[in-house]
Amino acid sequence: MLAISEYRDAFLNYLESKVKVKEPRNLYEPMAYILNLGGKRLRPILVLIGTEVFNADYKRALDAALAIEIFHNFSLVHDDIMDDAPLRRGKKTVHEKWGLNTGILSGDAMLINAYQLFENYEGSTFKELAQLFSKTATEVCEGQQYDIDFESRDDVSIPDYLKMIEYKTAVLVGASLQMGAIVAGASKESKDAIYQFGRLLGIAFQLQDDYLDAFGDPKTFGKQVGGDIIENKKTFLYLKSLEASTKEEAQQLEYLFSVTPSDNTEKIETVKSIFVQSGAANATQKEIENYTNSAFDVLEEIAIKDEYKKNLQEFGNMLMKRSV
Repeated sequence: MLAISEYRDAFLNYLESKVKVKEPRNLYEPMAYILNLGGKRLRPILVLIGTEVFNADYKRALDAALAIEIFHNFSLVHDDIMDDAPLRRGKKTVHEKWGLNTGILSGDAMLINAYQLFENYEGSTFKELAQLFSKTATEVCEGQQYDIDFESRDDVSIPDYLKMIEYKTAVLVGASLQMGAIVAGASKESKDAIYQFGRLLGIAFQLQDDYLDAFGDPKTFGKQVGGDIIENKKTFLYLKSLEASTKEEAQQLEYLFSVTPSDNTEKIETVKSIFVQSGAANATQKEIENYTNSAFDVLEEIAIKDEYKKNLQEFGNMLMKRSV
């Protein structure tokens, strides 16, 4: 099994060889732009790892890995449009740079391109990959709709929120590992188990992302810190704060999440102080730890080498200690 950096380098070399700007440039240049902005490359790396842990050459999974990365970035382009986000990984978002219409159209082309990559697999492997991808892509859209719906609802619960992030984020992490297992020809039991490991790790990953949105370092986070607060998103931090705050603090928090001031600086700082004082910040970190440990419990039961289990556990721990 390679080091994480070696999987990343192999994937980036493949990405560079496959993603080209052609005519019409205004369709394909935004695609290349978003794909080359950087990022953790978490999902394609997991596809490659998911292949190797079941004793197959990771190179067989490069097309599936590229499909997952293109789909993920397609979802980011459209998410940024819906959120009216100015920055992605510290750079202008696609719709800010090229306009809304091009952002929508380039995103659509990315989704089509992702499906095309599965055509490089034969027979039952193609069918299984395409079925998993279709199921996962639908769930991601459902998760995004839940996220939008929650903005105008005042009855969102913590279980509601956890279901939303499972669909919006975690299922794609699980599918990435399962795609690797499919390419490797692993057993159904192994494919299902590696998916659950990824799904649980994905929930922890999104909770960590929510935490960093409020408390991350602007120099390393890559997105606008406090963006969820500005957008009045009902994250785990917000919902836990309502649950644990005094009546006065809860009322203040609800009020702050009902207004959109021209200058959000004071709003962000006030909300963050409530997150800390209510204990929600610590509770979120604890929940991240709980989901990570649940993922590791599933990992222990998967029929792979102990060396591979150790490497996957180290990878999970690295994700939870990240600052980006």
